[in-house]
Amino acid sequence: MQERTGLVTLMGNPVTLLGPALSIGQRAPAFTVRDGSLKPVNLGDFAGKVKLVSVVPSLDTPVCELQTKRFHAEAAKLPANVEILTISMDLPFAQSRFCTTHGIEKIRVLSDFQDASFGLAYGLLIKEVRLLARAILVLGADDVIRYQEIVPEVSTHPDYDAALAAVR
Repeated sequence: MQERTGLVTLMGNPVTLLGPALSIGQRAPAFTVRDGSLKPVNLGDFAGKVKLVSVVPSLDTPVCELQTKRFHAEAAKLPANVEILTISMDLPFAQSRFCTTHGIEKIRVLSDFQDASFGLAYGLLIKEVRLLARAILVLGADDVIRYQEIVPEVSTHPDYDAALAAVR
């Protein structure tokens, strides 16, 4: 397994990302995550759609909560062929509770808890804590990576405007 250092810190401390470095223009790797009812969901389930993938360490933290709420608020303003996915290592039950509590229904909130399929395929699994690094990806309808931001400090916000511009 490839290990990458020097890209991300967690509360100021350097961490190791597991998995490959992906680049813009590259085909998005396959992955399987779980929805709120534990059903498998994979990249192919969104074929033909532009995908804004919002990656968060845990929905139960302030920045992750705000990031998820921001993209939920933007969902209605985006073209019909855009699907917003929020992926974290949170258990599906915790994600469902979060969505119910905060009225999140316009985006798909998915869990990578089972085997870290997404985190390992996209090079975003933090080795030291088994959480995902904060990141935003935009995958075209053809499943090619069009935009990618790996946030250098996990506790800070991504560039929302740049990600939304990439979707439009």
